[in-house]
Amino acid sequence: MPTAVLAGDPCYDRILAALPQRDRFRRALGVGPGQRLIVVSSTWAPRSLFGGAGAGGAGEPGADDLLPWLLSRLAAELPADEYRTTAVLHPNIWYGHGPGQVRAWLDNARRAGLEAIPPLDGWRQALIAADCVLGDHSSVTYYAASIGIPVLLGAFPQDDLDPHSPVAALGRTAPRLLPRGSLRAQIDRVIASHAPGRYKELAEQTSSSPGESAALLRRLFYGLMNLPEPEGRPALLDPLPLPPYLPARVTAPIRVLVRQIGSDPPEVTLVRYAVVGDEPDPSEDPAAQVDTAHTVADEETREAGRLRGADLVVRHAAEDDPRLGPPAAWASEALDRYPYSGLVAYVDGRDRCVVGTREGDLVRMSAATDLHGRPDLCDPAVYASALYAWLASGQPLADALPTITVRTGTTAHHVTVELLPPSPPPTGSHASSSASPIRIRSAPARSPFSS
Repeated sequence: MPTAVLAGDPCYDRILAALPQRDRFRRALGVGPGQRLIVVSSTWAPRSLFGGAGAGGAGEPGADDLLPWLLSRLAAELPADEYRTTAVLHPNIWYGHGPGQVRAWLDNARRAGLEAIPPLDGWRQALIAADCVLGDHSSVTYYAASIGIPVLLGAFPQDDLDPHSPVAALGRTAPRLLPRGSLRAQIDRVIASHAPGRYKELAEQTSSSPGESAALLRRLFYGLMNLPEPEGRPALLDPLPLPPYLPARVTAPIRVLVRQIGSDPPEVTLVRYAVVGDEPDPSEDPAAQVDTAHTVADEETREAGRLRGADLVVRHAAEDDPRLGPPAAWASEALDRYPYSGLVAYVDGRDRCVVGTREGDLVRMSAATDLHGRPDLCDPAVYASALYAWLASGQPLADALPTITVRTGTTAHHVTVELLPPSPPPTGSHASSSASPIRIRSAPARSPFSS
């Protein structure tokens, strides 16, 4: 009696069928034009990426701290508006340790914008949408390579694998992460140097019957039951669903580095980094090429103490939220509550915000849609930071009307700037009486993150 059958791979077949949906999956994950999606993937073995199989050399992360090191470097090195990060972890990691423990381990990274994909649904769509997969010897990493996604191996226990297996071949082919090197530089290099057919031979070993698993399995099951297959009804697999919209949400403090301000036409170029743990202030890097820098704090940040020293305070809520809105009311209250902030911003839509100033100005900032009428997927707090930088440089608010261009990485966001009816000035004892309510903080100055 036969002990094995040729059945194909339903998981791989669903991935292949969904490849044309890549752009939609990227938008569902909040990946906009010019952004790169980095997927961190780990299986559950002791020497997996999540298990901590570090290089362990002098000055390098060892077996107990590889993943924390990696996640902290992702936040520190990857600009928040130029990269989107997600984590795809094996279900046994979630169920073995418990969701609460896993989320605790990922807490700093999640506050910096990382999205933890649920253990059973959505990981295939994330792979299809990815620009690079930072993984190990898991089948997820192998699937990524088989569909042509650039792969960087953060852990790979070659000795644990059959040397003749396809996964072992991936370990001999894909580049390895060097802990001492720049993480961003390695990711960018893997993406830039990737050839579409690099893993063609590995893809051919993923399944000997691509696209045929539904028919093969149905034939097998009906044969085992000694029943004829339904006539005129093709065997089909459920398509991968479009995931819910999951924009990046950064609640950790953000350091904004302003690189250039142009006045004709109005334009601000900036880069933002989430600051978590003990990572150094990015504005103090000599290679940062920064003119000025400021700090943004989300009102829902866990680090409530950062709110008092933030240059810009942000709140995300619906315009008609009865607890907080309307935006004008919140702005007036927030300026009084946070006396050291120069501006406050109420993000009430996926591509818009209302900014309040200490002079009582209320400004609506809205990004232009793309050629298809779709909204800009950039965090609207970026527009508020651009306005802060504009005013801090001494430029008058009127000169930013009616539009300002905000550049993040290679992407230009065209933002309309509209004055709304003025809000009442803050009434507390800390209301500003200075003619220049925005403090100009040059990059070399002492960071608000310093102790």
